[in-house]
Amino acid sequence: MPGTMRAVVQRVSRAEVRVDGIVVGAVERGFLVLLGVARADVEADAAALADKVAGLRVFEDDAGKMNLALAEVGGGLLVVSQFTLLGDVRKGNRPSFVEAAPPEQGRALYQRFCELLRGKGLPVATGTFRAMMDVELVNDGPVTILLDSRKAF
Repeated sequence: MPGTMRAVVQRVSRAEVRVDGIVVGAVERGFLVLLGVARADVEADAAALADKVAGLRVFEDDAGKMNLALAEVGGGLLVVSQFTLLGDVRKGNRPSFVEAAPPEQGRALYQRFCELLRGKGLPVATGTFRAMMDVELVNDGPVTILLDSRKAF
């Protein structure tokens, strides 16, 4: 049964992530992807989400319609792990993160997601797993898409 891997995909004109003031990942035109891995997630979730992200047609063609995918515009990705995407606030105001994957599983599926995108010929920069990061971006559009692996199959 598929899990609930989640991604927030933002079309950016630039984005970077810093750890302790040092840039560890950056991208120009492309996507900033915030990725949350759930306990129930398996490799099929990472594959489905990678396919969906790579195939998103949210870049304008010559007619100004969102019709082009990342590879067609020579874009890249900055992928940042964000377990807080699995926060559940249905009970009270303090999020529960019990559905988030434990660190070892989260890291493995986060890395696999990045590998799958690289395997499609896309340049992928990353943040630092489990680090406190500062993420800076210029959202182009703005265009922001929410994806869930349960809806990507």
